[in-house]
Amino acid sequence: MNPLPRAPRSSDATRPSGTTPPAGTTPSADPAPLSGPAPSAVPAAAAGTWTLGDLEVNRIGFGAMRLAQTGAALVPGAVPRERGQAVDVLRRAVELGVNHIDTAAFYFSPLRSANELINRALSPYPDDLVIATKVGQPRDPSGAWLPHARPEQLRGLVEENLRQLGRDHLDLVNLRVVGDGPVAERFGALAELRAAGLVRHLGLSNVRPHQLAEAQAVAPVVCVQNMYGLGVAPEQDAFVELCREQGVAFVPFYAIAAAGRQYGAAAGGAAGGEDPLLVEVARAHGVSPAQVRIAWTLHRGPHVLAIPGTGDPAHLAANVAAGALRLSAAELALLDALHRR
Repeated sequence: MNPLPRAPRSSDATRPSGTTPPAGTTPSADPAPLSGPAPSAVPAAAAGTWTLGDLEVNRIGFGAMRLAQTGAALVPGAVPRERGQAVDVLRRAVELGVNHIDTAAFYFSPLRSANELINRALSPYPDDLVIATKVGQPRDPSGAWLPHARPEQLRGLVEENLRQLGRDHLDLVNLRVVGDGPVAERFGALAELRAAGLVRHLGLSNVRPHQLAEAQAVAPVVCVQNMYGLGVAPEQDAFVELCREQGVAFVPFYAIAAAGRQYGAAAGGAAGGEDPLLVEVARAHGVSPAQVRIAWTLHRGPHVLAIPGTGDPAHLAANVAAGALRLSAAELALLDALHRR
């Protein structure tokens, strides 16, 4: 069975005017480069668009991992975030034109669930909002990781996301993979849910090229979501290019946090300890190193989608504004050398 028919989109009514060219090819025409502090009104559409299957999204999205808590994510005993702040950040993201939110049922802390916060803040959902989620390795109520789900358990994980989000189908489900073993059986279970109408499109998370090829033999793959960023996993460069050649979106995570991973940028040295070269480029544009990291990621190809996450309204505005930052060829050459170093 084909995926669900594309729902009507209201992008002309909800996005700033003059911002969305035909999707799936190249970024939109460059706006004036950022100079000085990042303006809070820069729309997400400034980064250009891409299509996930038949769903057009702005290349600057929002990752929900940090919504449910302050401090470290994905750890037992995390400190719950104030609910109103999380709701406000989500609503502001949509106001800025973000129409791609990445989430998961295992993004939770005591008292808070990212999916339920998204439901509360944004339901009834805008027509052009694409919500991507992940299934594969769940966490128990205490926050401890459980074994990777077997194929017959994946439907329950998909249905958990549906309940929490208040949806009757999911726009995009990524199979989160641990290790480099076979994925066909588990991906096939998700393909069955796609045929049944519970899922529109499928992707992969934390995978290697041979696993992408294996999954593509089962069902179409619209995106790969892997750890990647400036100086983060440079061995992924060839995979990023492979995805471009195949028309598959590449969606990096931890592009800002770097080695800090779920503990954040400061834990990985991506704050005060930034490389002087990166700081120099940031100062030349009057922006933060984090914004340069986002911009560099987007410069890796028109198929690369950024999903920086935050629970702070000011950080949100800066992250979205980074989509308008255009780095010169000389700056990109310097940053590419730093990435490979």
